[in-house]
Amino acid sequence: MRQTFLAIDDVSLPWRKNVCLYLEKPTVRLEPVLAPSPVESNAPDNLAAHFYGTVLHDQGVFRMWYYACHRGLNPDWSTHQQQQLAKNPGWLLGKQEGFQVYEGPICYAESDDGIIWRKPELGQVLFKGNRANNALDLPHALICGVAVLRDDEDPDPAQRYKMVYEFMPDQSDPPIAAYGCRPTMACAVSPDGIRWRMTAIPFPNQFIEQSSFIRHQGQYIVHYQVMDSWAGWLAEGGTPCGRTGVARVTYDWDLWPDLTATTYALPEPTDPHLRGMDGAYDQVHLGVGAASFGNVCVGVYGLWHNAAFGENFGHISGDLGLVVSNDGIHFREPGATPGRVFIHRNDSPATPVPGQAFNTILCQGNGILNVGGETRIYHGRWRNCGQHAEDIASYYRGEVALATLPRDRWGALALHPDAGEGSFCTAQITLPADGGTITVNAVGVASLSVDLLDEQFRPIPGMPGGTVKGSDGLECPVIWQKHVLNDLESKMVRIHITLRRNGQVDPRVYALYVT
Repeated sequence: MRQTFLAIDDVSLPWRKNVCLYLEKPTVRLEPVLAPSPVESNAPDNLAAHFYGTVLHDQGVFRMWYYACHRGLNPDWSTHQQQQLAKNPGWLLGKQEGFQVYEGPICYAESDDGIIWRKPELGQVLFKGNRANNALDLPHALICGVAVLRDDEDPDPAQRYKMVYEFMPDQSDPPIAAYGCRPTMACAVSPDGIRWRMTAIPFPNQFIEQSSFIRHQGQYIVHYQVMDSWAGWLAEGGTPCGRTGVARVTYDWDLWPDLTATTYALPEPTDPHLRGMDGAYDQVHLGVGAASFGNVCVGVYGLWHNAAFGENFGHISGDLGLVVSNDGIHFREPGATPGRVFIHRNDSPATPVPGQAFNTILCQGNGILNVGGETRIYHGRWRNCGQHAEDIASYYRGEVALATLPRDRWGALALHPDAGEGSFCTAQITLPADGGTITVNAVGVASLSVDLLDEQFRPIPGMPGGTVKGSDGLECPVIWQKHVLNDLESKMVRIHITLRRNGQVDPRVYALYVT
């Protein structure tokens, strides 16, 4: 398995001298890559295209699953779906007569480049008398988030694609009433990502509002948020706390343990009376939107700038923060400052309305992927126009946005400003059975040298002074003149890299790869 050692990962790269972490800022496209359909289209997403969703780069095609919001009831929903809506009026975004807007269904889009998207006519859902839409046929109408992964490790091609989605249960009849009234998670499978079959509701009547769904180290992991009393189950002494990132995991897709782990939380106020979902302090919205890269996960979380109880909901805004993990469950922020902004809402604002000043809330999902020499961070922009029905009907919007970095360049290890030389060293790693290759993602590679050390930090004979070949780039090979890595097959080592300032050259190392 390819091993990736990112500069932002202080567990894989724990040992440092005279070097600092320098975090990078992504480039954000101002225009959305996917927008709601026009109001007059009567499409399922003619109010919002929310990226509580997923983007995959799948066999050369970019594929997106997102949840829609629409104006006006779809009279063609099945009886059970209409009962979901009738029994749960609190989930209607606008509740006054003439301003009714609804969440759901899940919709699908495709793209050749990940920037210009098309909404194919799938013909699955009869919506306001028309099947020429991109909605997916699932048994629930009130759906508020979707996360999809392609699972090539499953031998059953009928389960090649797996989905979890958030829904509001139908309270209409005994078989469904057992699922309770809280929004929760349903599981579904598909052979192609288009035709889906719901398979389970593993946590009936337990609140789950997921942000991402990944496969990491043999586990299926769902990331989501809890809040107030639910978050209190995880806090010391059961005290109240605000929005908190948590996870559910399983090794068996058909059997989910009823256990929860905390994944990431921001500090709570010291005064317990100020804590909770309605406290006016920063909280973790939706949990972690994670992506697995083999031995490491990178994620973004919603940095929710909350309003106090009784204040206008429209005052709330949201940025995205950056986190990293090795087990895919417990995440930490690079550097020492919790709550640092990675993508600011002002850098990725929701499409503005002339004469209005609405806040943007950025939202994350299954949106991080590497494509060629680029890392992409798809995310959502929620135009927060408050909770008045008239404003929702006129101004509410959700759209999908894109930020990019050169591949894996989340941050760099570089010399302290006062140092002319410094170094860093990996944790213990096991080389591949054939010795493998080591490459470096860096700039200023001519000013780097690489030594291999044993588990106790002693130089391995014949392996000091490796040089990095080629020009600056994403994968520059490390070469030793007298030895090759084949001589060290399956050996446990540490990689030690020295950086030297050479005139105007200030080397920066973003990642190491062992393949």
